[in-house]
Amino acid sequence: MRTLCSSTLIGEFFIIGFAGLVAMKDPGLSVSTVWLVSGIAMVLCVLLCGVVTRPGGVALGWALQIALIASGVFVPTMYFMGALFAALWWASVHFGRKIDEAKARFAAQSGASTPDAV
Repeated sequence: MRTLCSSTLIGEFFIIGFAGLVAMKDPGLSVSTVWLVSGIAMVLCVLLCGVVTRPGGVALGWALQIALIASGVFVPTMYFMGALFAALWWASVHFGRKIDEAKARFAAQSGASTPDAV
């Protein structure tokens, strides 16, 4: 699950950066505020890569997905991109767990002590 979810989060990292560039052009938003919010969200994406398999990691990922969709208020394209990445997040969690379960079954059948040994 870690690999799929981390890949989605790194993709979001770049999307947030590009959305920050677009939001910078809005005369109603200050450049420093845009980059402060974008920067925090980008750092959060990278940090979530490390904690996605820990308790609450997936929930924090969902919170990030909701925030990404909500950023469509400032950059309307983010409604679409946020929904797209929320679907990718769901797929990463869903299929990542299935892959982890399959690895564990295979490890149990082959006699390996841990699923990571596969």
